[in-house]
Order: sequence, then structure tokens, then C-alpha cells
Amino acid sequence: MQIVEKTNEGLKRAYTVKIPAKEIEARIDAEVKKVAPQVRMPGFRPGKVPANLIRKMHGDALHSDAFNASVRESIDSLMQEKKLRPALQPKVDLQPDYKQGQDAELTVELEVLPEIEAPSLDGLKLEKLTVPVSDETLEEALQRLASNQKSYNDAPKTKKAAEGDQLIIDFVGRVDGEEFEGGKAEGTPLVIGAGRFIPGFEEQLTGTKAGETKTIQVTFPADYPAAELKGKEAEFDVTVQKVQVESETNIDDDFAKSLGLDSLDKLKELMKAQLEQETAGLTRTQMKRQLLDKLAADHDFDVPQTMVDAEFDQIWRQLQAEIAREDDPEAGLKEIEAEKDDYRRIAERRVRLGLLLSEIGQKNGVEVTAQEMGMLIQQAAQQYRPEDRERFVEYVRQDAMAQAQLRAPLYEDKVVDFLFDKAEITEREVTREELEAAIEAEEGASAPEPAKKKAAPKKTAKKTAAKSGEGEAAKKADKPAKTEKAPAKKAAAKDKEEAKPAAKKKSEAKPAADKAEKKPAAKKAAAKK
Repeated sequence: MQIVEKTNEGLKRAYTVKIPAKEIEARIDAEVKKVAPQVRMPGFRPGKVPANLIRKMHGDALHSDAFNASVRESIDSLMQEKKLRPALQPKVDLQPDYKQGQDAELTVELEVLPEIEAPSLDGLKLEKLTVPVSDETLEEALQRLASNQKSYNDAPKTKKAAEGDQLIIDFVGRVDGEEFEGGKAEGTPLVIGAGRFIPGFEEQLTGTKAGETKTIQVTFPADYPAAELKGKEAEFDVTVQKVQVESETNIDDDFAKSLGLDSLDKLKELMKAQLEQETAGLTRTQMKRQLLDKLAADHDFDVPQTMVDAEFDQIWRQLQAEIAREDDPEAGLKEIEAEKDDYRRIAERRVRLGLLLSEIGQKNGVEVTAQEMGMLIQQAAQQYRPEDRERFVEYVRQDAMAQAQLRAPLYEDKVVDFLFDKAEITEREVTREELEAAIEAEEGASAPEPAKKKAAPKKTAKKTAAKSGEGEAAKKADKPAKTEKAPAKKAAAKDKEEAKPAAKKKSEAKPAADKAEKKPAAKKAAAKK
């Protein structure tokens, strides 16, 4: 094998690699000897088929296997000889006029990972903002819980239904004069103003009384889950069995027992722990962004543009998916197009932080254990239908890139925890509002300021995640040094989506109306999802 360096500029490398024809032929000869005992051909005893006949019968397949094996070995030798650490899978091209029996000449192009000096961790200082759970905060949380555990008592038969009242109703629905599947139910609870039924249904029952029957007209929404009912006008005959009014919920031992707890004190204990857990998550987010901002400010080095391109593409796809759900997608696209350069700088920051965290982790022995990896795979498999989970697990175990994607978030958190342990941390008590404001301020500092534009709160909120480096900084942090190999004839890496199991995730596998699966059929027709 001969190697000639063509390009060595920054992180870019390019080489020509020549594989002698005799090397490929030697591999074919070895493969013929290996398969000969299993070859069967009329007129020959098992294992006695001549080598030249085996070559004639299976020549193309044998050459393809030998050729690809030679390419993989040559690329491995190139990486080892030149001490290369590829950022992503190298691009491998075969000379266009190659023919079997000739020397093969490959062009190998790649970007290498930069040499990063592990930063000194001495003098790292962070401020930890904590939110104590006050009695007032706990009381507000209990009140919210009680408001979500509403109970209703029967009202006098003369009571007219009003906003907030619950009705127990029977109904029969018709489209074009014909009853339709799922359009009939008895004893169905309906709270006026709750917005759980199709538009106009609840409002037309305002003022009704127990024992009253009323016919109402509604139009099914254009996005209704049942295709045969989308946009259709319908008529419902509704009989009100009862009108019920909300009863006051007292926050006492009885209320706690209705939730399956021993006492109000136990409920308060659990609620306080939950509130502390919520604010602890915000505190960690604030500290993590503070840490990443410090690392980003103190380190500036070239990063592989192929990695930046991949990260930017992911950000861009996320933004486009979010904007597609907005009221005015065309305006949203123009908005992000104007900020495209900003998002590319964000992608570069993420890649740089990911490489830096990876270097810190490797130099300090941070790793994701096999047991932790197994748990990650099993957790991810739960997103798929039960019959497809085994296939997913097998796919991940065989795909290094899929493993790296699952491993990266946990690896990042472990490196961050390591840095927290090394840092000098001072604590300061703040309110929850002050903590959230601090997170927003750090988020704004970590992302380039987009071009000034008219206020659009809804759009800005949706793009917050894309502009934040937190949670995505080390997406490549635990990337293996060696990339997955590919035959030269298929030099461009396959889209990883092709390799994934065909099974849809549970959220995709069932229609939207499945949420009502356990309800009577009529509820599915009348209730708005």
C-alpha cells in the first residue's frame, strides 16, 4: 500500500492510497480456499470443485468482498500511520476508471479533531442560586393541587347550568340525519367552559336544567381525528340528567387521605420535596449554563467544519419543524433565514464545547459504564412498540453512532458534575423569579444576539432551545475516535435513518383519537382532543 499526502491545511487532510492488485488477488485466493469445502457442483465430490470454477461462478462477489476488505484495512492503516483522529467518517472515492485486476487508487478526504490542551481546573468559581421553599409557596402548591381535584354535588332541579357547572348528559348525534359511529353516550360528565368537547357544544347547554332535552348544532373541526367527520355539521339531541355544582375542597387530613396518604403532614412533606426537586433542576440549569459560558469564553480553537455543518443542520431542522406548526410559517421562515449566520455560530459554539468537555472527561477518567449504557438503551427502547423493542436494541448494539448519540447526554452530565466537584461554589438564596431571570440572562449571553425585529413572543419562545448551548454542548463529547468504516464503492455514509428499525414509535403508531380508547364510543365523537 502506498500513501501520498495531498492536503494538510488546518484540520483538513487528503491522501491518495494505492492498493496493489496482487493484494486484492491474494485475498480472493484466500477466500476461495475458505469457501471451497462448502461449494457443491454437479460432477464433483464435495470440496473438490476446482478453484478456477469457483472463481468463474462467484468471481464478482469474491472480488467485491476482497476489494472492500482491502479498502477497510488500508483506511485503518492510514489512520494509524498518520496518527489521524477523524472528526466524522472520511470521504472515500475510488478512481472512476478502475477495473478488476488493476491497482486500486483511492482518494481519502477528512477533517481531524483538533489538539486541545486540557484546561486547568484551578480557580474555577461558580455561583449557585438556590430557592428555599417557603410556607407561602407550599400553600399555593396545595391550593393548585386542590383545584385540580374538583368534586361536584347535585344541584336543585331548578338550577340553571352556568359556567363551571358539571352536567351529566345523554346524547345522540347525527350527520346528514343519520346517526354515526361513536355519536351516542349515556351518563357522560361535561363541565361547561372546560373546552373538552367540540367547539359550541358546551356553550349551548348553558342555562339548561336537570330533566331538560335540547337539540344543538355544531361543526366538527377541520382537524378532527375521525376523517369522516372533519368539517361536518352535526346535530345532537342532549338530555341533561343532572346539574352539579363544584363543592369546596378543604385541605385537611381527609383531602390527603383521598389522595392515598396518611395525613396532611405527609402530603405537605411530599409536596415540599417535589417543589425542592423542581427548583434544584432550575439551579442546575443555571450553574451549567454559567459553567459552559466560562469554558466558551476561555477557549477558542478551530473546530471541524463537517461537525459544525452536521450540528447546524440539526438546529435548522428543529427550527423548521417548530415553525411549520406556527400560525404563519412563511413569516417564521423569513425570520430565521435572517438569523441563519447566528444559528451557525451557535452550532460552532456547541461543537467547540462538546470537544472541550470530551477532552476534560477523557483526561480525568470520566466514562459511561456498560451498565449505564445498557440502561440507556432499554429506556430508549421503551419509545417503540413492544414487538419492535428487541429489534431496536439489536440495532443500537451494532451501530456505533447510535450508541454515541444515546451516550452523549449522560456523558456530558457526568463531565459537568465532575467540574462542579472541582469548582469553588458560593451559594446565594433567591426567589424563583430571580432564578428564572438569571437563566434567561445567561441564555442570552451564550447565544449571539439575533437581528432586531418586531416582537413575536410565540416564535421567540419556540426558538429558545435552539439558541441555548445548554443540553446540546457535548452532543459529540463521547464520540469514539475511530469512525465506522464503509466500502469505497459506497463512500458516502448512509443516512442513519435508513438503518433504523422500520417500526414507528408508540406516539406515531396509533391515531390521535386513541387517547379516548377506554371511553365509551360516543365520547370519542363528541369530546374534543
